[in-house]
Amino acid sequence: MKAIKIYAGLVLAASVALTGCSDDFLEVTPPTQNPIDEYFTTSEHVYESLIAAYDPLHWPDWAMNQYNPINIMSDVMADDIWPGGSSRTDNQYWHLMMNFEANPENCMTGLWTCEYSGVKRCNDVLTYIGWAGDNISAADRASWEAQTRVLRAYYYCNLWKFWGNIAFFMENLEFPYLAEQKSADDVYEAIITELEDVIGQNVLPMKWEDTASEDNVGKVSQAMAYMLYAEMVMYQNDESRYATALGYMQQIINSGEYDLMGSYAAIFEESGEWGSESIFEINYKDDNAVRSWNSPLVAGGTVLPRLISPSAWAANAGDDSGVTNGWGFAPVRTETYQMFAEGDQRRDVTCFDANAHGTYEHRYQDTGYFLGKYIAKSENNKDQSADGDLNFNNNLRVYRFAETLLNAAELLVRTGGDTGLASQYLNRVHNRSGLTDTVDPTLDNILQERRLEFVGEGKRYWDLVRSGKAASTLVPDSYGYRTNTWSESKKYLPIPQSEIDAAQGTLTQNNY
Repeated sequence: MKAIKIYAGLVLAASVALTGCSDDFLEVTPPTQNPIDEYFTTSEHVYESLIAAYDPLHWPDWAMNQYNPINIMSDVMADDIWPGGSSRTDNQYWHLMMNFEANPENCMTGLWTCEYSGVKRCNDVLTYIGWAGDNISAADRASWEAQTRVLRAYYYCNLWKFWGNIAFFMENLEFPYLAEQKSADDVYEAIITELEDVIGQNVLPMKWEDTASEDNVGKVSQAMAYMLYAEMVMYQNDESRYATALGYMQQIINSGEYDLMGSYAAIFEESGEWGSESIFEINYKDDNAVRSWNSPLVAGGTVLPRLISPSAWAANAGDDSGVTNGWGFAPVRTETYQMFAEGDQRRDVTCFDANAHGTYEHRYQDTGYFLGKYIAKSENNKDQSADGDLNFNNNLRVYRFAETLLNAAELLVRTGGDTGLASQYLNRVHNRSGLTDTVDPTLDNILQERRLEFVGEGKRYWDLVRSGKAASTLVPDSYGYRTNTWSESKKYLPIPQSEIDAAQGTLTQNNY
């Protein structure tokens, strides 16, 4: 089984954040009888806080009484999957997001809290590094600072993409715990400048060597920082930084540290985790996993496979898929299955055809297809020690080398670069699928290849928005599920009303 050393659930009381700006945001209890400014002065204890800063990566799938798996929260607003469930009121805010009618009283509050918890913990680490002084070696100090700053940028990136105009702080707040709200453009500039500084220090390795130390599995790398930078620059349509982002993509490509896996299906197997294609994943484990409904933030697995698999599942005699029961959320749209060409190996990996393998309860928005990349399999939570629903070992793939290649192809086209090289990058991804034709490197073709490659991985919605295609693509459907059309006013979700109230007039609500 895989070894994971960046664990969910090292919940240091001194690092807990509950909301973005409420008045209990920085209340802490020292983890020992020592004052906190004495405890976090050793290398060992500061490293504990760094591990704790990784913890909120694992939380969104189930935390703060909400299911917010970040890939699904992105994709329900696009056109590849439906929210599903038992009815339109099951996880109702998913359905409201899909129909562009989220409201401050019924919206995605859990992810807001998880990401701000991450920001707060990252700020803690940087503070503690200062307290520790020479008790930390120069090499560890440089690495820990770089990891923390990239991690903080990742948390802020998620807040920025979903909410845009957010409370922003690079040092933790003091009473009355009220932060300045920055515009989406100012948030972008602050984060991207921070990333440029960290990247320029060139402290992190392009890829952590797992064989050197299992402690490195799951840490952010230079390549991860490059991918985060490119994601933000491309979403912002920041033409002034396209060349820099392209250079970063080509550094990853030319490094020889990453490559496409030969089998698309293998990417999403346990044996494929942190393989040659993986640039960043969020780790989950089932080995002795103790995550439970009463303790959802402790070490363990993910609920995502249970959420998205067929309900009341009964496999056909002789079926060897290994699929087990789920709750019927996020069914893959029929049109998504149909968009794949015959012979495209990505189709059957992406779209698990439940009717071909067994029988199940047909729930709301059922199509017969479920997201095979993260489908629930009995093998993947058999070693857990608490609540099986929460302890599947499927790592969440965040950045893959396939995206590096497609980013580079797109940036070459957008900057008037070498179209032959763009074609090479694009068709490496296209032909890995088993298709033998050649695709011309146009922007439309690259965006379509991204769609085919990343169904269910949280990319499609953001691609539609940044490319200007959202308003013409995200329109009422023939089923009567989506009745509204996306518009620019829907780019950002409403800020949770609880946060508006806690901010005492310092947060302005987004248009919605």
